[in-house]
Amino acid sequence: MVVDAADRRVEIPTRVERIYAAGPPASILVFAIAPDKLIGWTTTWRAAERPFIAQRYADLPTLGRLTGRGNTANVEMVLQAKPEFIVDYGTVSPTLASLADRVQAQTGIPYVLLDGDFDRMGEAILQVGRIANEEKRAESLARYAQQAVSEIRQRVAKVPASRRPRVYYGRGPQGLNTGLAGSISAEFIEQLGAVNVAAESGKGGLVQVSIEQVLRWNPDIVVTIDPNFYGLARAHPTWRELPAIKAGRIYLAPNVPFGWIDFPPSVNRLIGLRWLARILYPEAFPEDLRPIVRDFYTRCYHQTPSEAQLDQLLGPSTPPA
Repeated sequence: MVVDAADRRVEIPTRVERIYAAGPPASILVFAIAPDKLIGWTTTWRAAERPFIAQRYADLPTLGRLTGRGNTANVEMVLQAKPEFIVDYGTVSPTLASLADRVQAQTGIPYVLLDGDFDRMGEAILQVGRIANEEKRAESLARYAQQAVSEIRQRVAKVPASRRPRVYYGRGPQGLNTGLAGSISAEFIEQLGAVNVAAESGKGGLVQVSIEQVLRWNPDIVVTIDPNFYGLARAHPTWRELPAIKAGRIYLAPNVPFGWIDFPPSVNRLIGLRWLARILYPEAFPEDLRPIVRDFYTRCYHQTPSEAQLDQLLGPSTPPA
């Protein structure tokens, strides 16, 4: 019996071999810990993403998602996949708890919710490890995550408050979707001691803003995961009025096989945090990112990237060491 992040008591089988991930963050979490027990992906791979995953994993079927925007799966599809366990990872809410209760009652398959808060990542890793009987791998990954984050925080703590940049996170092809204070999608900014300019609009999740609002915020740095916005911002006359854009301080986060800072927010954020720390505080993080990225991909994605793939990941948007 386990108690999940929604305080639901869930009885799990003694041995679990087939795990269904209810959403993209959960699929990455399970893949990192128990890749051979993940029975499928929530979305179809893009051509650019597949080379970064071993073929036996990239060839797993697309099963759809039970949670999140544009959910594409239902109870019948879950039953057809024949999982022994369902897990979801992310923001926990009464709505998601109700969904989990309903799916569990209709299918008889145990369904656990795990808190996707960055500071509880190690806890979620260990929980999946216990469920999947992969305790040793989970303990190693949780220890790696704790050490990586601890080192970053120690270095950032030495940076004076006057040198902490104001950051705007632009999502979507227009760059006008962003995360408020407390948003799981934008918490990487706060994790690095920087200022999320959108926090001035209060707490919450993702919101739409106007370009005029971003101009008023006047961030020091713009970060995005969308290559369309990255190109637009450097060419659009209004976006180019922003001093950060004019100075070339807009950065496109790598996004294969998963986004580094978000989309989805899962353990992939560990390497994104290190990448962005290099951008925000280059003097505090002078190391070459190549060996760090290579190690992370080997640990979490079970395939070591080639030198050409590292070149692709650490492209022109990443400042050189």
